[in-house]
Amino acid sequence: MAGFKHIDAVSFVSPKHVKQMADSEEVMEKFLAAIPADTEPPEIIGIVVNEKGLQRALATPGVTTIGYPYSISAYFRRANANMTRGESRALVETLNKETKAAGRGLVIYISMAFGNPYDEPWGPELVEDTLEWLKDIRVRTVSLADTAGNATPEMVADVFKRSNEHVAGIELGAHLHSRPENAEGKIFAAYNAGCRRFDGALTGLGGCPFAGDELVGNIRTEDILATIKKAGGDTGIDKSRLAKILAMTNEIRAKYAHAPIAS
Repeated sequence: MAGFKHIDAVSFVSPKHVKQMADSEEVMEKFLAAIPADTEPPEIIGIVVNEKGLQRALATPGVTTIGYPYSISAYFRRANANMTRGESRALVETLNKETKAAGRGLVIYISMAFGNPYDEPWGPELVEDTLEWLKDIRVRTVSLADTAGNATPEMVADVFKRSNEHVAGIELGAHLHSRPENAEGKIFAAYNAGCRRFDGALTGLGGCPFAGDELVGNIRTEDILATIKKAGGDTGIDKSRLAKILAMTNEIRAKYAHAPIAS
């Protein structure tokens, strides 16, 4: 293990719509088997988008935290989950109740937290209103997401600084998407605004299909670590072990880069 304490490992979504994530239970089984006996398992996050996914996640050994993407964009809610604002909020309250009853954690991602490319009303006050609601129902971990990758460093800094006034008792994180050349500025902006929880993906794998720019994707974990170090922070990650993990990741990506997709 390289020292990561939180790993977003699996998603429990419809196999019909997302075939790549149909085997999350099997992934977790093999992941747990690979953890050395003398190593404390990290927090494992399983993403869900409905109650059926929640039940799968709760029944899967090793999943310690449930993650849910809550969108403040009506268009994105419809496109991604076919839900109204009320239905999505009701689901969050169900997730909050069920995870506490099961002794699991919960992280809510606020998508479109840094702008909206769909010609809908948007402003930092929408993020603040959502944070106040989440604080009222006692959600303890929230990650602000730059879903479409259209945020500027100035926007990231402003949203985080304003959000900090509404998050007493909440751990506030950043889930940023970006073109590679713009990533560092966004990371610096969030870090300097007090953010200490960052989501990244090894080698930058994945992103959002709604971004509208094929170069926009998850910010590379290695770029986040390098930027935080440049900012004077200590991530606690073992660089030599990280290098081995990155080599394995690149090898897997190269192997499957041109593999045919099963219909």
